[in-house]
Amino acid sequence: MTNEDLFEEAVILVQNLDKKPTNNELLKLYGLYKQVKIGDNNTEKPDMFNLKGTMKWDYWMKEKGKDREVAMQDYIEYVVDLIKKYNK
Repeated sequence: MTNEDLFEEAVILVQNLDKKPTNNELLKLYGLYKQVKIGDNNTEKPDMFNLKGTMKWDYWMKEKGKDREVAMQDYIEYVVDLIKKYNK
């Protein structure tokens, strides 16, 4: 199985956890996912009244410069940790 296959499987698995992850955990997943799918965040930061958009933007920016393969591996490993935490 390739990293790409494992990544796509992790995307599905995280949607089927027994319990919902925290907002910060979901935002971390979002940032890693965007880094894998799009790469570095080169979009304008949402205005301060768009709190959700700003948080998502910030978490994506945390991954800036990270290689796609590394981001993919980080996403997979994070999902494994979440499965251990939330599926008991």
